[in-house]
Amino acid sequence: MMVAAVLPWVLGVLTLALALAAWRLLRGPGLPDRILALDTLYINALALLVTLGLAFGHKHYFEVALLIGLLGFIGTVVMAKFLLRRDITE
Repeated sequence: MMVAAVLPWVLGVLTLALALAAWRLLRGPGLPDRILALDTLYINALALLVTLGLAFGHKHYFEVALLIGLLGFIGTVVMAKFLLRRDITE
């Protein structure tokens, strides 16, 4: 099957994308770059979990990916609001 042949390549590329996003998170020149790197990091982690769910055939990976997507979006909104106003609450 074609999916079984492609999955190792996809896992490798997603792992490389995670490593590059983590590098940008640690070395980013400014706070906006680090926020974007964190956003990219959680999206890559979400894609990696979905790929692992396809590879192993367990539905729990998809549920964890949904939870990471929800929390990552909320975290990005909060960090962007903090960056603009220097305060989270109104």
